[in-house]
Amino acid sequence: MRPVPLHVLDKGMIMTGAASPEFQDQLTDFLPTMRIWALSITRSLSAAEDLVQEVALKVLMACDSFVPGTNFPGWVHRIMVNQFITNVRRQREYNDLDQVPELGIRAAQEDLTDLRELNVAFQRLPTDQREALRLIAVEERSYEEVATTIGCAIGTLKSRVHRARLQLRSDMSGETKAAACFEAHMAPAGSGQRNARQ
Repeated sequence: MRPVPLHVLDKGMIMTGAASPEFQDQLTDFLPTMRIWALSITRSLSAAEDLVQEVALKVLMACDSFVPGTNFPGWVHRIMVNQFITNVRRQREYNDLDQVPELGIRAAQEDLTDLRELNVAFQRLPTDQREALRLIAVEERSYEEVATTIGCAIGTLKSRVHRARLQLRSDMSGETKAAACFEAHMAPAGSGQRNARQ
């Protein structure tokens, strides 16, 4: 988008003489700096040009509030930052429903199914792993306490808990089922190839 010259921005304002020619010249000379500022905060060329035009209009409308001899760049910068914040807030208020991401909500029966599957997988664990995991993860006992209670080394206990967690994670993610299906599918094909070669 090409920048619009100041004399085109608001002909009515400039023609009425609200802003002095010196003020208009000062603003015109400052437009390149305003573009740099706008680009740095919007990170978009078209949004930066829009922001510069909005700020230029605001500066022209507020020319009576500027005290000559004070910090013109600081005054314009404050107007730009305020306008940018206003634009962001306005944009946030009017987001389309199409822009809101859809979040899937699991049905209650899926949670119950997962709990049942977890219980079945937990019961299939070897007894020593199941007991170690129950004492550490469910009852939240310390490794030292559990190791003393069941009479094994702490390293052995940690190994049992780790293997139990890996097995449950594998069972719940379906890796075990997928591996079993893959092996069952590949076994007949592999044995058939061996027979064909012999």
